[in-house]
Amino acid sequence: MKITILTAGTGSYYCGACMRDNALAKALIADGHEAHLVPMYLPLQLDEERVDPTTPVFFGGINVYLQQKYEIFRRLPRWIDKFFNGRGLLEAVAKRSHLTSAKEQGEMTYQMLRLEESHLDKEVDKLVEWLEGDGKPDVILLSNALLAGLIGELKRRLDVPIVCTFQGEDSFLDGLPAPWCEKAWAEMAKRVRGADALIAPSHFYAKVMEERLGLESGAIEVIPNGIDLTGYEKAENGQRIGYLSRMCHAKGLGLLIDAFIYLNDPTLQLAIAGTMGGGDDEYVAGLKAKLAETGLSANVEWLPDLDRQSKARFLGSLAVFSVPVTYPEAFGLYLVEAMACGVPVVMPEASAFPEIVAPAGCGLLVQPDSVTDLARGLRELLDHPDRKAMGEKGRRAVEDRYHVGVMAADFERVFRKVASK
Repeated sequence: MKITILTAGTGSYYCGACMRDNALAKALIADGHEAHLVPMYLPLQLDEERVDPTTPVFFGGINVYLQQKYEIFRRLPRWIDKFFNGRGLLEAVAKRSHLTSAKEQGEMTYQMLRLEESHLDKEVDKLVEWLEGDGKPDVILLSNALLAGLIGELKRRLDVPIVCTFQGEDSFLDGLPAPWCEKAWAEMAKRVRGADALIAPSHFYAKVMEERLGLESGAIEVIPNGIDLTGYEKAENGQRIGYLSRMCHAKGLGLLIDAFIYLNDPTLQLAIAGTMGGGDDEYVAGLKAKLAETGLSANVEWLPDLDRQSKARFLGSLAVFSVPVTYPEAFGLYLVEAMACGVPVVMPEASAFPEIVAPAGCGLLVQPDSVTDLARGLRELLDHPDRKAMGEKGRRAVEDRYHVGVMAADFERVFRKVASK
């Protein structure tokens, strides 16, 4: 089969959805399919080699903004669009994305969901022409439902089945100001119904989106995210508490630092790895200042933007792993990566975490948003006599359920089903 994955670049070095899409494309190719990964909005920044590294960015963020705001940019020649789609320029804009007003971000999100009524015909033409020139795919996979505005146009112009996955859209949409939040939710609810299949990475998130979008129970199939285990070795029972995700409030970094301070144990180390998006540097500076006031700065290590090999070594050095997310997380690929290295985990008893951690028996679940309960869980797991065995259970769970090969086989089954209709 020929499968094209449209993946929405975020400009983040550690975007779980983009990592999932790249791993899926590689696995499909290894299984004998022709799979292509096509970035939308921004270039992909991954910790591993990207499938199709020469594929251009479509609906580049700068072009989308200018063409929606100013009529003259809708009529300019394509060579000018190509200039605005330059990787360096788009990456620079991504780092300053927090400077875009909430109103403008909401309006652009809404317009992308109602593509036929937007002023982006030129961008649609470029994407369709590229897809036709590369050879029409048998199936198109949209990496998240914020791309659902493309469903109608792609099906009309290419006559191919569309599969749409969900990857945390609720938190983004709920952060938009009125009236764009309500408008975008309503438009998404209408657009996703045109897809031939809908997929979520967890039962928790499937239920969330079914309720939010007014879909029937069971309308969204569950396929957990998976990782390539290459390079992820079992932990050597290190002596550090570790965190790996975006360094921001929503991921619970401040909560983890407060729990570390609460433990008040000078023998413990906290290692923080991940990436910083627009505006996160100020947040991180505040956390570092708090640590300095408590005299614990020397006990905390900051490791931004690790490549795949360094990330695996980092995870393998940990005694305990925790990302105490404060919002409804759809999955949490970082959790599976830690489990792959045999590291036991302490996670909130919320979101998708119970359905991953509890069946695996690979760690503890604690009360969400509680510094004291998080600190208790960390202490209990650090002192637990079966800590190593719990980590080994986590590794086996990844091998059995969260391996990229399992994920690819499940997606292939869905692709064949919709292609046969």
